Amino acid sequence: MFGAVTIKDIAKALGLSTSTVSRALNGSYEIGAETKKLVQEYAEKVHYRPNPIALSLKDQKSHSIGVVVAELANNFFSQAINGIESIAYSSDYHVIITQTHESHEREIANVEHLMSRHVDGLLVSVASGSTDLKHFQSLRDRGFPIVFFDRVVDDIEAHKVVTNNFKGAFDATELLINNGFKRIAHIAMASNLAISRERLNGYKAALEKHGLPFDAEYVKHCLHGGRAINEVEEAIAELMALAEKPDAVFSGSDRITIGCFGTFKKMGLTVPNDVAMVGFTDSDVTELFDPPLTVIRQPAFQIGQMATEMLIKQIRSKYPVTEFVTETLSTELIERGSAKNTAKP
Repeated sequence: MFGAVTIKDIAKALGLSTSTVSRALNGSYEIGAETKKLVQEYAEKVHYRPNPIALSLKDQKSHSIGVVVAELANNFFSQAINGIESIAYSSDYHVIITQTHESHEREIANVEHLMSRHVDGLLVSVASGSTDLKHFQSLRDRGFPIVFFDRVVDDIEAHKVVTNNFKGAFDATELLINNGFKRIAHIAMASNLAISRERLNGYKAALEKHGLPFDAEYVKHCLHGGRAINEVEEAIAELMALAEKPDAVFSGSDRITIGCFGTFKKMGLTVPNDVAMVGFTDSDVTELFDPPLTVIRQPAFQIGQMATEMLIKQIRSKYPVTEFVTETLSTELIERGSAKNTAKP
């Protein structure tokens, strides 16, 4: 049998009607157990696969979900997408991935493209350049399924999956304080992102707990989240030009963390002798740095899985979803050489 096997081919081979074969493949109670077994075993033998276009025409579903992230090169997002795909494909959904590169305009274009592909729902981590989120609000107003993850939107009612950014930042800052560092700078992503505000608040809370003053000069924001290496270099140059240079840096994202380490090396600063460092990152290669980086790790794979499970459940719901939840997962502090105080006895 050449080409894709159809229901008509199976019906002809078994001497059954196409409707009987269709109901047998769908497990209908109207079809006897023996007939079901006959049809299903033969379908498996000839490698029958349902036609996705025909299925989408039948139930008005494309059986695909769209993903909007900043960039695939970011370790957090690459791991989150692995989690997304692990759930989506096992649930018979295809995944269409788009990147915003932190651009508001590209985010809108990506959403429009995904909607033109008739995706059944969206998984979104908003771009740092997006402050006007009407493109998402208009979809939610129509009841379109959206789940936000990591970079979520406070003002839009939807399911959300996040990590405990406050606690992660608090733990990072407190570790540096406990190791004897007093002048701790924080290099953050764009200030309009909720995760930036939460991590900044965690940083401030740790300083306050230990009686250290908050100095706004020690906080630098990178609009592009470290994608533009010059913004990380400029932030560090400004910090190191202060009369009271920071003796440690807490960085707020994967890209910024990697960028900081490279910039320190370029400036001839040694970690942790000249400046200690702790940063948010999900990259495994940080363990191979010299010295190995102390990091706050997010459960990116699990975040992707959970967000996808929530989206598919919403897509398959027979009734409009009106109650939404925010799931918060814990971060993990992994202490390595970059946060050690070499001057501390």
